[in-house]
Amino acid sequence: MGRLILVDGTSGAGKTTLAESLAQTDGARLVHMDDLYAGWDGLAHATATLERILTERARGVSPRWRRWDWHTSDWGAEDSTAWTSALVVEGCGSVTAVTARLADRVLWLDGPEPVRRARILARDGDDSWWEDWRRQEAAHRIRHRPDLLATEHRKPSLDWPPT
Repeated sequence: MGRLILVDGTSGAGKTTLAESLAQTDGARLVHMDDLYAGWDGLAHATATLERILTERARGVSPRWRRWDWHTSDWGAEDSTAWTSALVVEGCGSVTAVTARLADRVLWLDGPEPVRRARILARDGDDSWWEDWRRQEAAHRIRHRPDLLATEHRKPSLDWPPT
């Protein structure tokens, strides 16, 4: 089975940027939790789906799943990965007791809310989803304790936005 790295954390903490770098360095496939969320209310669904994917992978099965299409607000194309492939999975909801047990590295990213929210606004131009998503992030942290399961912790740069 290939190497598995999980990158979880709060919105705007830099998960995607870090995960892209790790995937490139390791020559790994990058899987985004954004493709597993069933829309803006789908964090818990995505977490359960990832647990299934990674459990199948650990059993030597090449898992399959459907990706969420944010433009149509419905499930889109099927995706899969070979169970032998190295993976980097990034996104809120990726770290649970089940997934952490299967991972080689588990990272948690967090930082001050004003910094993270500024990053979101710079990236998306809209944060109308922020409050509802923040509640789902909080529920994930209470239920799964990803920050405590992580073996590495990182914070975003506080000099945001760059000058």
